[in-house]
Amino acid sequence: MNSAKILVVDDEARMRDLIRDFLQREKYTVLEAADGEAALTTFFDAKDIALVLLDVMMPKLDGWQVLAEIRRYSRVPVIMLTALGEDRDEIRGFEMGVDEYVTKPFSPRVLMARIAAILRRQEEAGSQPLELGDLKLDRVARQLFVGEKSVELSLKEYELMQYFLENVGVALSREAILNHVWNYNYYGDARTIDTHVKKLRSKLGPLGDQIKTVWGVGYKLEAPGHE
Repeated sequence: MNSAKILVVDDEARMRDLIRDFLQREKYTVLEAADGEAALTTFFDAKDIALVLLDVMMPKLDGWQVLAEIRRYSRVPVIMLTALGEDRDEIRGFEMGVDEYVTKPFSPRVLMARIAAILRRQEEAGSQPLELGDLKLDRVARQLFVGEKSVELSLKEYELMQYFLENVGVALSREAILNHVWNYNYYGDARTIDTHVKKLRSKLGPLGDQIKTVWGVGYKLEAPGHE
């Protein structure tokens, strides 16, 4: 998965330089940020970042705050880089959705191996279909099936369906859906989401009822038979 875009977030320029050099040797595309606010701006502007290397102790917003904001909209892999080594810090990171936890000082070669392993797992997982009852989303062919029947979707309907299937049972706010499917910089309003959900429900036929409206929040895709 060379050429994957990786965001390196660390307030120490020497650390960013070291990591960037090793990443570029492996042919990754590298983006950098020196503080938490810049990290979020870069992350949402780029949108297609494959992995984030995130320091904990930073100015403006620390790594925990950045991680929490990223996790509101994305399941992108995150490796935390920190000088902290206590168990409670690692546990906190994993509970917040960290994929790996690397304590400084670390071996850059080991870090490269961990990055490669995470991206390989992501690539393999991305090739597997998403299924829920009679719903099946083929992510390789980018095709949705209801039972044996193929359903024609627009690009945004497909991306919306994928987002629902990746978050079954989760109440997704309109803000989260708008930022994930339409991009953080999209300046339309939430009625765009309502229109696409209505069309998606119609195309799913009886299964469209599984997309529930969560009043005051947004929408949720429920498993069949869920009460």
